[in-house]
Amino acid sequence: MLRVERRETAADGVVLLELVDPDGRALPAWDPGAHIDLVLGPYVRQYSLCGDPADRARWRIAILRDADGRGGSAFAHDRLAAGDVVAVSGPRNHFRLDPSPRYLFVAGGIGITPIVPMVAAATAAGADWELHYGGRSRASMAFSHRLAADYGDRVRVHPQDETGLLDLDRILGGSRSGTLVYCCGPEPLLQAVEQRCLAGELRVERFSAQPRDEGTAFEVVLRRSGLTLTVPPGRSILDVVEAAGVPVLSSCREGTCGTCETAVLDGTVDHRDTLLTADEQAANDTMFVCVSRAASSPLILDL
Repeated sequence: MLRVERRETAADGVVLLELVDPDGRALPAWDPGAHIDLVLGPYVRQYSLCGDPADRARWRIAILRDADGRGGSAFAHDRLAAGDVVAVSGPRNHFRLDPSPRYLFVAGGIGITPIVPMVAAATAAGADWELHYGGRSRASMAFSHRLAADYGDRVRVHPQDETGLLDLDRILGGSRSGTLVYCCGPEPLLQAVEQRCLAGELRVERFSAQPRDEGTAFEVVLRRSGLTLTVPPGRSILDVVEAAGVPVLSSCREGTCGTCETAVLDGTVDHRDTLLTADEQAANDTMFVCVSRAASSPLILDL
């Protein structure tokens, strides 16, 4: 449990929360790209840490009010106040900043949050980098003034109402040998960046799972539990396993947080998460049972 030490407006529609241990203890260490799970009433949501990893006294997160969301962001904006105590788990990191001499950061809207500590880390490492940050308007773009003040022309701010959409052909055009591209933002931006990048050079973080078909039925064998279950179209492995009375830790149920990661003992996985790299998927030794399915049946899991 952590206490909301401070709450402030970071931009139009964005609230910044500072979380501390109620007893003054140091918080767990984290690296740029990490996120935490925050319990907001009946909701559990994932938010990227956007403060200083060296500051073990507090965690900072920024939450965008999502008019089309399921209630978590509205709860944070309307009901969470300074002094409130909230349940938190993590941090976890599936968006790590890998070592590189050069980085290109592309952020859209609230996708700037994991990028903020990344550019600080890249600067401290002496790497060459630039950031292109798009948003609806300057007023809606959290941290834009601070980033521009701290890093000058390394930061390019692209308010849509002034300059239009990010010109990705220009930003991602030309040679990028030795450059890692990090991108976080809404799904259309991620898909557009993916279309313009080579395999291995791009790292992305998604807020929600990519849309997929409902799949076909398959069998899953739970080795430790001694159960064989049928997973029908439209239901997840997680749903079926829980209905059979086998507990599995889970949170987002969208393949974005990593909580339900499960070891695969045999079979081929139809990976539908947004966390594993292509190489990790090809290794076929782990999966996220909230969204991923079987490409061969049966699928044998360490559950």
